[in-house]
Amino acid sequence: MTRAELLERYRALPMPTTQEESWRFTDLKGFDPDSLVSNGRVPRSAPRTMLALDVSGRATVTPGGVEVEHAPEGIRFEPLDGAHERIGQLVGADEKFAAHNAALWEHGLLVHVPRGVELDKPLYVRVSLPFWRLLVVADEGSRFSLVEEYVSAAEGEAYSNAVVELFVEQSAKLEYVSLQNLSRETWHFASHHARVERDAELDWVAGGFGSKKGKTRIQNDLAGPGATSRVTGAYFADGTQHLDYDTFQEHIAPSTTSDFAFKGGLRDHATAVWRGMIRVEKDAQKTNAYQENRNLMLSETAHADSIPGLEILANDVRCTHGATLGQVDREQLFYLMARGLSRAEAERLIVRGFFQDVLDRIELQPVREALGAALEARIPQG
Repeated sequence: MTRAELLERYRALPMPTTQEESWRFTDLKGFDPDSLVSNGRVPRSAPRTMLALDVSGRATVTPGGVEVEHAPEGIRFEPLDGAHERIGQLVGADEKFAAHNAALWEHGLLVHVPRGVELDKPLYVRVSLPFWRLLVVADEGSRFSLVEEYVSAAEGEAYSNAVVELFVEQSAKLEYVSLQNLSRETWHFASHHARVERDAELDWVAGGFGSKKGKTRIQNDLAGPGATSRVTGAYFADGTQHLDYDTFQEHIAPSTTSDFAFKGGLRDHATAVWRGMIRVEKDAQKTNAYQENRNLMLSETAHADSIPGLEILANDVRCTHGATLGQVDREQLFYLMARGLSRAEAERLIVRGFFQDVLDRIELQPVREALGAALEARIPQG
């Protein structure tokens, strides 16, 4: 389809409402994406990154384009050509925001690591623009890490729309880290979709700290026997922030494994939604799938909704899920404060303990440390 046809499709699709089950807890009332696009709001200054990484390749993406500072020889780490054959194979244009991205994106990045290539250090891309597209191809037997960080320093209301497509071919291993640290006045919508082939491994880390409201979709297709995916999510919201994660584990082939674990901390009047679905197709025998969402409430006015789901069409599977919601343990708080810690110091220790098991799942040490520090930093000093 042409860009004009895609734009018409976007306009024809209705804005999601709370009458739809998947949007029941995320109200977009007052959001006008077209007016924000026409404003063309651009960050005034270079926002600070969460990470300090020793990398093998680095790219910076702004409304002015994609700047590749350096890249390893033998791989493709370059601006994405809109005619690439794999664009749209995983994320189409049948959903309102995906259609908007397909119609308006200009700058994207292609990461293509050839067969058998292994990178010792991660690739890194820093994104600061409204419409973003990332296409990753991990060829057979390749092994590498990719860190993607969304940042902004725009003043006033803004709009961010991202689409990511990940192809993990046979026996490849991809560690993909996506960190969202946008301004508190940015509406953020993202569709991330991965396809994992025979004996391939995807290790995915999703961190959410910024934005005003929106929805992030994460889907993994376990398409080949022996495929494995692990998704680790950590998020923190305060003030009036609203974070919404919609995850889907699609088991297509037999003997596949998926493990999704999301933890969130909430304070003030912040809200969060996690909706998870495990679907096992009829031929996907010997599936092993797990999903969990656990939230720690640091104020009585914070709120979270967790909606796990299972759709199992095979009969020889192991699928489990869990969801919990809890306040800070008053006895733990009292114990720590009785030993001379301030309330803020005690809460930081409790938050660190709550998130420790998901942090331990992160293989890249700088990412693990940065997420831990970001989580603790959300507790006020006083």
